[in-house]
Amino acid sequence: MSGNRIMLLGLGMQGKATLYDLVKSDLVSDILVVDRSSDLEDYIQSLNSDKVQAIRLDVQDSEKLSDLMGEVDLVIELLPPGFSFQIAKLAVQNNVSLVSTMYLQDPQDTNLEKIKAREKALAELDKKAKEKGIVILPQFGLDPGLDLVLAKQAVRELDEVDELYCYGAGLPEYDDADNPLKYKFTWSVEGLLKTYKRPARILKNGEVVDIPGDEIFSEENVHTLDLEKFEGLLECYPNGDALKYAERLDVKEDLESMGRYTCRWEGHTDFWEIMVKCRFLDEEPVEVGGKKVSPIRFVANHLQAQDNFWLKDDERDMAMIRVEAHGIKDGKRVRRVYQLIDRRDLQTGFTAMQRTVGFTASIGAHLILEGKIKGDGILSPTDIHLSEVSKELKDRDIDIDSHIENRTSH
Repeated sequence: MSGNRIMLLGLGMQGKATLYDLVKSDLVSDILVVDRSSDLEDYIQSLNSDKVQAIRLDVQDSEKLSDLMGEVDLVIELLPPGFSFQIAKLAVQNNVSLVSTMYLQDPQDTNLEKIKAREKALAELDKKAKEKGIVILPQFGLDPGLDLVLAKQAVRELDEVDELYCYGAGLPEYDDADNPLKYKFTWSVEGLLKTYKRPARILKNGEVVDIPGDEIFSEENVHTLDLEKFEGLLECYPNGDALKYAERLDVKEDLESMGRYTCRWEGHTDFWEIMVKCRFLDEEPVEVGGKKVSPIRFVANHLQAQDNFWLKDDERDMAMIRVEAHGIKDGKRVRRVYQLIDRRDLQTGFTAMQRTVGFTASIGAHLILEGKIKGDGILSPTDIHLSEVSKELKDRDIDIDSHIENRTSH
């Protein structure tokens, strides 16, 4: 199959990696890149590819965007949070499949009426997409995305699963974590900081535990991992609502404990616990010298402006997904582990985060165009089989390790 036309919405850090991957693909003949960034034309010109066309457009202009969608076979959406649902609606309206790394439902929304209204709207959108035979694949990046693909495979291999833990990390290599935060940014600073006060939900010894957004960094909610391929201890704090994936992963019945966690180098969470509780990550503006200033926007811009919070050309970051499924296999207690670790490619300059998010979005597009994804409507990464994804990742020098261990007890 060849001659597919793809629209790429967003040419940020991850979008550049996606575009790089699409340009190399024999499956793709034309790529419309829609963005308003200052380097749009210059960056595309630097690729020296006649496949790519730059289109400077405000994506909130739904009429013009809809007209462009009518000219393509598939859309990849890599815009900031808040656009994904409207883009998905436009895609269905124009009979084109969509891949997005974002949520269609805002994971930080705690308003029950809004949540129910969005769930109803998504059900209607799913029905329309099914009627048209198109695929809407959201959350298909690193985390969420590959973590759910690996988790589904892990639980598929056990007869019973009573514990399931998913870990995601994007952080500088240990020796390059040389600033007070032990962290360097590889995606939107403000977007990251918003996740630092996201409410979480885990299952612990059969009990559902709801964790308020300002408590995710508290000592009782943080644990450490000591992994062979990491030079220091990793602090792990809860990442969103883990339980909403239990049904998709077919583990709801026997499950006793479940959690999704984000990892940082040791010492990171102590700092952000103080910042959150001092309300430096609030969005509501405060008055400073007669002007209204959003605390989180100030903090984001303040950190973003400092070079020591960004990788230098010779420094590398690491991206990790680790899934641990505990349960029964052939009458024995076991732990099934899947782990993906990637590092920055200094030759291309792409960070591990760009590779594992941007390349994954491109892989999702390839699987849809090749007809390798079964089903239509609004799908989940849990609907994608690891065998299809692992080959594509390996072709891009991203490897997945796995092993199974016998366990004598919980």
